[in-house]
Amino acid sequence: MIHPRNFLILPLSCLIVLLCSVCLYAQMSQGSFVYVNSAKDEQAPFIAPDGKVMYWTVAHHPKNIGGEKDPGDIWMSIWTGSFWSQPQHGGALINNSAYNAVCGISHDGNRLFLLGHYAPDQQPVSSQGVSVSLKETTGWSPPQSINIPYFMDRGKETHGYLSTTLGVFVFSAESYVTVGAEDIYISKLVNGQWSEPINLGTTINTTRQELSPSLSADGMFLYFASNGRKNYGATDIYYSQRLDDSWTNWSQPVNMGANVNSEGRELFYRTYPESGFALFTSTHNSDGYADVQYYKPPKDLPDSLMQAPASGAKIVEIVREKAITEDEKQFRVFGQVTDSKTGKPMQAKLSFHADKYYEVQAGADGRYSLLIPSVSEYAISVEAEGYVGNFEKLDVRTYEMKALEMNYKLQPIEIGATVNLKSVLFQQSTPNLLPESNDELDQVVAFLKTNPRVEIQLGGHTDGRGHPEHNLRLSQKRVDRVKAYLVSKGISPKRITGKGFGGAKPIAGNDNEETRRLNRRVEFTIVKD
Repeated sequence: MIHPRNFLILPLSCLIVLLCSVCLYAQMSQGSFVYVNSAKDEQAPFIAPDGKVMYWTVAHHPKNIGGEKDPGDIWMSIWTGSFWSQPQHGGALINNSAYNAVCGISHDGNRLFLLGHYAPDQQPVSSQGVSVSLKETTGWSPPQSINIPYFMDRGKETHGYLSTTLGVFVFSAESYVTVGAEDIYISKLVNGQWSEPINLGTTINTTRQELSPSLSADGMFLYFASNGRKNYGATDIYYSQRLDDSWTNWSQPVNMGANVNSEGRELFYRTYPESGFALFTSTHNSDGYADVQYYKPPKDLPDSLMQAPASGAKIVEIVREKAITEDEKQFRVFGQVTDSKTGKPMQAKLSFHADKYYEVQAGADGRYSLLIPSVSEYAISVEAEGYVGNFEKLDVRTYEMKALEMNYKLQPIEIGATVNLKSVLFQQSTPNLLPESNDELDQVVAFLKTNPRVEIQLGGHTDGRGHPEHNLRLSQKRVDRVKAYLVSKGISPKRITGKGFGGAKPIAGNDNEETRRLNRRVEFTIVKD
């Protein structure tokens, strides 16, 4: 065990780093992450103070130390001046078969702080906490464990942020006196030693999950993700202001709003105030499970950004009475199915498919309720005779001891009915379908086979960025690729037409990433029933 060295750095060198980073970041945009975002799960992005290197965690990548079963390894990319380069695995020194992530970098860039402890053979070790690696001429040194007294996390992965200038480590964990599934804790560096972690209390922590905390540069604002409040989706990003020097007295958390949060899962919000932007991750309209997102926050955050959730999904608390085992983890999903035109309740069959099938019937009142294991991602289909089915995916691995209300509106099979294929995804800036798209496309195949007289027109759409002619070609190629898939599954090509519209038919504005995501879509419209 070692204790970290003095974190203080000369003001002049801080100024030099700040000026350099402003210059380096000048051309950054969401398009700068074209090589970073993939079909895998991107997590915990962290840019070095000089702006030249970005570290992030990729889960279940075949090149991880533990292969596709590895919960996350650190990867890295170099800033070219306009985009981040092709990702490189961070190597065996700073990765093992446990969950690995960068949680802090000293302001001079010479110390890399890592979540977890390390052993020489890259295997997980029994102790937990934070490790530090020192920059050497040949790269980073083998990580050495930092002693944080009574550090303990019962969960599979720790999220954390270490500010070297403030000497503060905030993290989320299922630990001592945890209020919910995961709470946020703080440890402070005092006289060269880290203090015993302190729970931030019930103003911040709920009976559900608080995750991926970070701090503003001055330590006055805490950013974190939660599924324990009135959310837009699975987890939303919140901020709270520190009210005194105790680090346990915080203002009521405020939702970051629709420019950040969506019906998906947002995590790992981290600010870079000297350059005027922030990074976070989101599953909403991502290339894979979660992508790194670029965001330019307003100069002055308003007192409240919270609006009504964007979808009909609502999280419902289930009181934890006792600890449960992995085999006992179940999750209740319930709601109502209605006709999209009349609003009347209707009977329907709902299927939840992971390793096993789980089915439930919505009765005459349109209502359903089902218990499913909360350990997987499910493909959900909602079907009723005479209606266009609904298909979507739901990851319930974060919903332990909770329930989710999900209401569905089905469209009658009639000319003009349009369906947005939400889970049909492509490799970024290409027409190549991602394997995750097959489930929803197979649902379209099943729908067409069940309704042999129906003919459809596919429509491909992009956002308004880029050259119009390029967008038009790309959208047409994506439509052609979707049609080819449907034909390969036995659907007559005479029943399918398709047209790429580029950015000509937006359904939302193009002035921010949140609305641009809505414009990037593939749809089908019934043209003959």
